[in-house]
Amino acid sequence: MMKVISTNIAEPKTILFKGKEVQTGIYKYPVNQPIFLDKEDVKDDHVIDRRYHGGVDKACYLYALDHYEYWKEKYPDLDWNYGMFGENLTVSEFDEHQIKIGSIYTLGTATVQISRPRQPCYKLGVRFEDQGIIKSFIDSLFSGVYVRILKPGEVRAGDMLVVTEEHKSGITIAELNTLMFHYNREEHQELLDRALEDALVSESDKKYFKKWA
Repeated sequence: MMKVISTNIAEPKTILFKGKEVQTGIYKYPVNQPIFLDKEDVKDDHVIDRRYHGGVDKACYLYALDHYEYWKEKYPDLDWNYGMFGENLTVSEFDEHQIKIGSIYTLGTATVQISRPRQPCYKLGVRFEDQGIIKSFIDSLFSGVYVRILKPGEVRAGDMLVVTEEHKSGITIAELNTLMFHYNREEHQELLDRALEDALVSESDKKYFKKWA
């Protein structure tokens, strides 16, 4: 059973990147209280650049507790806490190879739908003090996932992520990541066709995939 281990919220932080000051909400830290999942973001969280963060398809970001050990071995000197990947919810037993885009889950008093994998940007590299993590993150397929909020509600540590409607013919988060970053026509043409035909794959992702079609 997938279980919420930590709820995480960010305060805006100004960082220096390539000589320029930039605000970011990637520095999320655990909070000892529930968080409220609303239609386009998490209440009281700070979404700075809404061109790329927040919105219906990226209302809340989940990341797997189980992946933390993998990254801790690569970055042992960092000050580790939940929320390191900018996730609002750190979840145990979460597997990108099993969870399908479009599946619906109850999560606390909210109802959510699996929408899009994470596509990392330079701000993850800033938090990890290494821009090389961007490629490592992509190659790992440990992307975590964004969810749509079908029914707004409250989530707290200890709540379960319980499937209520699996998109049985859908593609997994890992498969979508493979199309996004590792597409090979000989190996992945059938998978590409399925993604383009799937009504529950986001239009933004389909627009990206169409360049392979």
